[in-house]
Amino acid sequence: MIKFESEKLNESKNPSSNNKSPYLIGLLGFIPLVGFFVGFILIILGITKYKDKKLTLIGIGCIIFTVLAYSSLYYVGFESDFGKKGWEEHAQMELNSLPKYVEFYKLEHGKYPDSLKQLENGDEFIFIVDPTQKADKDNPKYFNYKNLGDRYLLFSSGIDRKPNTKDDLYPKIKMNDKIGWTKTE
Repeated sequence: MIKFESEKLNESKNPSSNNKSPYLIGLLGFIPLVGFFVGFILIILGITKYKDKKLTLIGIGCIIFTVLAYSSLYYVGFESDFGKKGWEEHAQMELNSLPKYVEFYKLEHGKYPDSLKQLENGDEFIFIVDPTQKADKDNPKYFNYKNLGDRYLLFSSGIDRKPNTKDDLYPKIKMNDKIGWTKTE
């Protein structure tokens, strides 16, 4: 194949024309988590293979975007008023169902359980962890419960995470003489 002088001149000015940096791969950086790994790879390629500062900066941007996306999700879900309200609604639903399990335990055993952990059995999953409380898998925070003999206390400390304050949540159930739940000792 015959090359014109102008083509030879262009190749000598731009030797990397066959070795273009993969800038468009940086678009994958807008996918959180995937973007973190793509960013890491782009940084390595930008430093070693392409020796391209722009590609390295795109990689750093991908990682920063992933960190910001997950930080924002965490904040909205757990620290913002909107997120706390959602956990409060979830706690209320769980609290509303717990008295039936406590009462059933009494029917089976003749007394109320000493702790909510006694309600757990392998047959059915019972929510006893309070979702309004900060906890981790090694240190779960349960709903507030106290066996009073013929009655029992059961409530959530609410979003302020302090028991016996105005934001505490209580089960919404119909009160009658057959149910031992009470709000006060």
